[in-house]
Amino acid sequence: MFSHLPSLQLLLLNSNSFTVIRDDAFAGLFHLEYLFIEGNKIETISRNAFRGLRDLTHLSLANNHIKALPRDVFSDLDSLIELDLRGNKFECDCKAKWLYLWLKMTNSTVSDVLCIGPPEYQEKKLNDVTSFDYECTTTDFVVHQTLPYQSVSVDTFNSKNDVYVAIAQPSMENCMVLEWDHIEMNFRSYDNITGQSIVGCKAILIDEQVFVVVAQLFGGSHIYRYDESWTKFVKFQDIEVSRISKPNDIELFQIEDETFFVIADSSKAGLSTVYKWNSKGFYSYQSLHEWFRDTDAEFVDIDGKSHLILSSRSQVPIILQWNKSSKKFVPHSDIPNMEDVLAVKSFRMQNALYLSLTRFIGDSRVMRWNSKQFVEIQALPSRGAMTLQPFSFKENHYLALGSDYTFSQIYQWDKEKQFFKKFKEIYVQAPRSFTAVSTDRRDFFFASSFKGKTKIFEHIVVDLSL
Repeated sequence: MFSHLPSLQLLLLNSNSFTVIRDDAFAGLFHLEYLFIEGNKIETISRNAFRGLRDLTHLSLANNHIKALPRDVFSDLDSLIELDLRGNKFECDCKAKWLYLWLKMTNSTVSDVLCIGPPEYQEKKLNDVTSFDYECTTTDFVVHQTLPYQSVSVDTFNSKNDVYVAIAQPSMENCMVLEWDHIEMNFRSYDNITGQSIVGCKAILIDEQVFVVVAQLFGGSHIYRYDESWTKFVKFQDIEVSRISKPNDIELFQIEDETFFVIADSSKAGLSTVYKWNSKGFYSYQSLHEWFRDTDAEFVDIDGKSHLILSSRSQVPIILQWNKSSKKFVPHSDIPNMEDVLAVKSFRMQNALYLSLTRFIGDSRVMRWNSKQFVEIQALPSRGAMTLQPFSFKENHYLALGSDYTFSQIYQWDKEKQFFKKFKEIYVQAPRSFTAVSTDRRDFFFASSFKGKTKIFEHIVVDLSL
């Protein structure tokens, strides 16, 4: 437009009806020093609108309809002495964060930038905005890696500064152990424990030894140990078939420096059983109760005392308390009006204790301990849900609610309103577990799928001011 006027030093474009300044609008005006675009109706300025104006000393955009400027729009203006933005009303939200920072750094004289919004900043100057940091970042989950096989459970463990993941794959009759690859930045195959209809793999670390409890529907369950000389997991011991008939969950815990795990058994003939480490192996320590078709076990510290919560297909979840003198779990209480709970998970936020209770039909529940009992704080519609998994990355608290019939939901905790709000939908076929895994300052969660591919999502922080 102006390429035939390369020596032009002053340009006045006042009192016209311009609404837009596009990229390279002043291309060719290499010696322009004064540019006045005042009293127009400009709403939009492209990011590279002033590209090439390295000699420009005075720029006025006064009395237009500008609410926001694109990031680094003034980056080419090396000689700028004075900038006039009066008569525009800026939205002083995240998109103005870069301008706020630029105003603090620039050597140019800049007129006051007045805010029209958000409401708390109306009629204030952009310079007086206190902080953008909280409002200007959000989080997201993006697919990082897809594993071409089905799975039902995922467990993670750290050994010798490396991060591992054990994945139960019933259709392939594997317990696949993956390792985080620091160079390729993904999870790669490390070892493979074969078995029959494996439904759970749980890692236990004792004195730098790594054990994996492998729960199977047929052929009994077994414990494997990592053998340095073989550089693979080898069978360490069997778990007696007479007790564990249809394992549904493995839960690891410690009481007074002793290591235990419990297997919840979901058959009518099985016994949910606690196993204890005795320096040579794991032995059955306590059978919890008979004939209850337990679906899940959760170890939880309630007011400094050790408890197990067992969910069941045949009764409401029961709470067992550890008796210090008998060193056994004894029935303590239950969670009323919560029949047919498939899974129970505990988590903490701001020093408060919460439970998430999964139901396939009806509503799943979030409950909080109030020093006497668990009280409901939120119901989540959960038709077709086999898992409601809490997980946290730094100060971000989430719940992942699986669904066999539709998209799975990720909820995020709203600190101000004190409840979980819908955050993102993800598609996983027949999800059976969600597991958080952190490595290399990066955060992931694994979504196991009973009918499709296992997906690994990465938790990322998004800067809205960009």
